[in-house]
Parts: sequence; C-alpha cells; structure tokens
Amino acid sequence: MVPLAIAGPLAISTMKLKELNKMTDSLGKTQKMPVLFLGHGSPMNGIEENEFVAGFRNIAKEIPKPNAILCISAHWETKGTLVTAMQHPPTIHDFGGFPQALFDVQYPAPGSPDLARETQGLITKTNVEMDDKWGLDHGAWSVIKHLYPNADIPVVQMSLDHYQTPQYHYELAAELKSLREKGVLIIGSGNMVHNLRMLAWGKMNENYGFDWAIEANETMKNFIHSGDHRSLINFRSQGKAFDLAIPTPEHYLPLLYTLGLQEKGEELSLFNDQAVAGSLTMTSVKVG
Repeated sequence: MVPLAIAGPLAISTMKLKELNKMTDSLGKTQKMPVLFLGHGSPMNGIEENEFVAGFRNIAKEIPKPNAILCISAHWETKGTLVTAMQHPPTIHDFGGFPQALFDVQYPAPGSPDLARETQGLITKTNVEMDDKWGLDHGAWSVIKHLYPNADIPVVQMSLDHYQTPQYHYELAAELKSLREKGVLIIGSGNMVHNLRMLAWGKMNENYGFDWAIEANETMKNFIHSGDHRSLINFRSQGKAFDLAIPTPEHYLPLLYTLGLQEKGEELSLFNDQAVAGSLTMTSVKVG
C-alpha cells in the first residue's frame, strides 16, 4: 500500500508522465496528411460569409482532423527562417482601414513548442530560430478559423526568408515532408495573383479579373496540373502577365511550399478558383 504522505506526489508525477506521453504521441506516425495552399484574399474574409469561406469549411470536412498545423503565411517575412514557439500565440491584426469588428476577432488556438522544435530539427538548409514575439497573422487566422472554428488545433507559423530565392523556398518545403505523416496539416497562405496597386475598386465584391490576371492564373493552373514545378519556380521568366500578377513574391511563395511537399504522382485538386476585384485570385490547392 502506498503511504498517504507520498500518494499525492506519485499521482502528480503519473499525471505529468501521461501528459508528456500524450504530447509525444500527438506527433507520432499517422496517415499522410494533405497539404493546402489557401488563397486568403481580403482580411474581411475573416468575418464575412461568402463562397470562399464556404470553400474553406468544405475542404476541412474532406480531410482528417490534424494534430497540429504548420502555416507559411505571406504576411510574415523575415531575415532568416523563424518558427513561433510560444504556448499561446496572440492574434495579430496586421492591417488598417477595416471595420472594428475585424480588429475584435480573436483566434485563441494554442501554439506547439514541440512542433516548433520538430520543424527546427528537420530543416538542414538553414538554422531555424525559435520565435516568441510574432503569433498568428491574418494570413493564418483569417482562413484557419473557418477550417477549425473551435480553435482547438495547435498552430505554428514559419516565416518566409525575404532574402532567399524561389528555388530555395521550394527545396526548404521538401525537408518538411515527414511532418505529413505525424498528423501535421501544412498550409501555405497567400494568393497566386496578387496586385493590390491595380485593384478594380468598383468591383471589390465581384468575381472579376483583368485579362492579364486570368491569363496568369490559367497558366499557373496548367503548370500545377501538369506537374511543371520548374516553370512555377521560374515565374520571373513567364512574361508580362506573370510580372503583373506577382509584383512582389510574398503572396506567391506559399504556393511553392505546397507544391514542394507534393509527392511524385500524388493527386491534386483546386477549389475557390475565382478572380476578384480585377487583380486577385482566390484559387486554392489541395495536395493529397
């Protein structure tokens, strides 16, 4: 019989051990998770009801519920590569000029220092730094909140190294493949066509695209379906429509992370495939 004096400490130690085992098991081997590229568009998608929000919800119903999420967002550019490593990442409202209701949104998903360390350990191309200052920017929470509205899935963000090439980002993604077999849903969040300077302000709420935006988006989709990742990596060699569609690369690079994680012969599908406001496309990709 265990003496009463030590029963309490033993029980506490047993509980801690069970919690530790549960945490370790959560990153154990699972069926291979899909990979997503989500066209996030306007921050207002975080609070509006529209066809794109419905598309995010529907895709969540098609895939297994993940143990954790690793998100590469267009809105976290850094020198070097960082991963959020805090237990409780804050909701970042990294925009201006929108209704107060959008600033009031909180997405209190937990973080996962374990996933941050696992990600850090997998990457050999660079030294990954653990970050305790960022959180979840709107490229992450404005879409993930529709996939998992209960905010019960741990979320870690990985930054985009602003100083590296598209080829570098594509190759870095490939180093994360083993996470897919540990219940981790990897999400790239951006837009394939994203030129805010050329928005058609009179058509902000319409499914409308300029000719060059449609041309670039269709060509990108053809490359995606044919598995021509090389042309997508070399997007600066694809002509004027691509130059207009990708004036700066941060919203496009998350697509390369998604494609860099595609296995040979793995199925791929598109959803939310619409242009909006002339110079944006919401086209999203599911791999697996």
